[in-house]
Amino acid sequence: MPNKTRILIVDDHQLIIQGVLCSLNEVGDFDIITTNTCDEAFQLIKNNQKNNPFQILFTDLSFNNTTKDTILDGGEELIKAIRNDNFKIKIGVITAHTETNRVYNVISNLKPDAYLLKSKCDATEIGFAIQKMLENQFHYTHEVYQKLMRRNIVQIQMDEVAIQVLKELPKHPKISNLEGFIRKEDGSFLKLRSIETKLANLRLDLNANNNTDLVLKAKELGIID
Repeated sequence: MPNKTRILIVDDHQLIIQGVLCSLNEVGDFDIITTNTCDEAFQLIKNNQKNNPFQILFTDLSFNNTTKDTILDGGEELIKAIRNDNFKIKIGVITAHTETNRVYNVISNLKPDAYLLKSKCDATEIGFAIQKMLENQFHYTHEVYQKLMRRNIVQIQMDEVAIQVLKELPKHPKISNLEGFIRKEDGSFLKLRSIETKLANLRLDLNANNNTDLVLKAKELGIID
């Protein structure tokens, strides 16, 4: 009889853990352990690595139950520790974080095998994620995938002039004040009409209602700080 897939769930909210457990019970028969701290999760993974290893970890990103003695204060730190020790475990993120830049950085830098949103994490979604992870494939909730695609498309469209305009825009109360600050590739300054055209195109690309909205969306996408 094949061994059950061992799954470790770590979240600081018991209601979330119970919700994930209910979804997992609908999907299949798993060997499931839960904890509410990243430190304990890491020790469980480490202590069971040789004799009874976990195949899958589901973790949140943010934890509000940390103390001065906490070593791993969030899911990102937990994932880094697992990667540093080369533990062979599939990692799925289950979180409420949908900010494009946060999503992009977590996926780009930590490469979790799955990124699920708590609001969408029903039995079907988590079951599909487990299937993909066990097949050595990645799975991102549709909304997350769309955010990644949108950010990549926008990033491709951003040239150096666009970045300059977006960075300088919050510093000047009037668009006309940007003249003399934005340089072209040849070092010459961009004229006001060209700046206005660039802004119009950027608002269109980022689906922004106005220049204030444009800056907010550029920050949310991680194009500027």
